[in-house]
Amino acid sequence: MPRIYYDQDADLSYLKDKTVAIVGYGNQGRSQALNLRDSGINVIVGNTRDRAWDQAKEDGFETYPVAEAVERADVIALLVPDEIAPQVYEESIVPHLKEGKVLDFASGYNVTYDFIQFPEYIDVIMVAPRMIGRSVRDLFVQGSGGPSLVGVHQDYSGQAWERALAFAKGIGSTRVGAVESSFEEETRCDLFGEQLSGGLLYMIRTAYEIMVANGISEEAAILELVASGEREETVRAMTEMGLFHQLVLHSHTSQYGQLTRGRRMVTDKTRMVMEEIMQEIVTGAFAKEWMLEQQAGLPLFKGLWKQSLRHSFTAAEKRVHDKLARKEKE
Repeated sequence: MPRIYYDQDADLSYLKDKTVAIVGYGNQGRSQALNLRDSGINVIVGNTRDRAWDQAKEDGFETYPVAEAVERADVIALLVPDEIAPQVYEESIVPHLKEGKVLDFASGYNVTYDFIQFPEYIDVIMVAPRMIGRSVRDLFVQGSGGPSLVGVHQDYSGQAWERALAFAKGIGSTRVGAVESSFEEETRCDLFGEQLSGGLLYMIRTAYEIMVANGISEEAAILELVASGEREETVRAMTEMGLFHQLVLHSHTSQYGQLTRGRRMVTDKTRMVMEEIMQEIVTGAFAKEWMLEQQAGLPLFKGLWKQSLRHSFTAAEKRVHDKLARKEKE
């Protein structure tokens, strides 16, 4: 059973005399940088000269081109999107990876599929928050934190675990729990969870089509399925109470319907498809497909986006949201 680490298990002193460079001042980068600074860690930012650069300067960080930030830093947190990370790494990080430096990832993707490889004389760690960047910051400010998966891919210094836990503490994860993991496990969890969420998107849209075909107005269907916020509250209850325990918050009629009809939607065929999707992740087939899609100019990606936005669901959803927004403003 993996160990879960808390504040008492992590020591910020492993980072106190270090300079941490946050490479990529996006959603995760900004939140992690602010949290680390508030925890007393010396943080600089490496970024291209764009809106994120301006934001980092406005937030009071010393901001440099990526290569210069890496040269100045002891710990480098690579927080750019997965698809551009290998290029950023090769062009701006590798030439400045001196012996004893630490390279941190918030995703195991590029390491798991060997898109990024390392010299043997650095520590390679992972602190992967299990939530979006905004929540990483908001929870920290509230005195709590967001949990992370924490792993070590390469321990050159003999202190890689301690440094990973210090980083996790610095961003607030050990306040609630940093779970021992690996780059490979994080990749499988992350991709499968994301793709499961994608299945939910298509299931909701299909439910909308069935409801409208059976005489329910588009507005009522949208309100029931997405716009009311009920599902958000249900997911929050799942987080706090448990997947099935939250059912007690629903009527007996609702409980009976969910327990009897819900399981009918997960058939042997559904399970087979889910297993196939997981195997595409495990074998690297998905990563290869995604890489080839990028090299081809994203034709399928762009096509599916256009198809989704042209669906009647999207237009009905906008109408309902606009009307609800006007009601809130009055």
